[in-house]
Amino acid sequence: MARENINDILVFIAVARESSFTKAAAKLGMTQSAISHIMRSLEAAFDIIRVVLSFQSG
Repeated sequence: MARENINDILVFIAVARESSFTKAAAKLGMTQSAISHIMRSLEAAFDIIRVVLSFQSG
């Protein structure tokens, strides 16, 4: 697995744990915009991500 993919998965985990792009970004030392970009690319690759995040917050 490429390093970028591992970092993307770490971003996904942080978003799921924090239930917030902004909080995940702060925790990872990234911008909220960077988190959003990564999550959009993951969502394009794996349609289930939006469902998982919706379930987590609900």
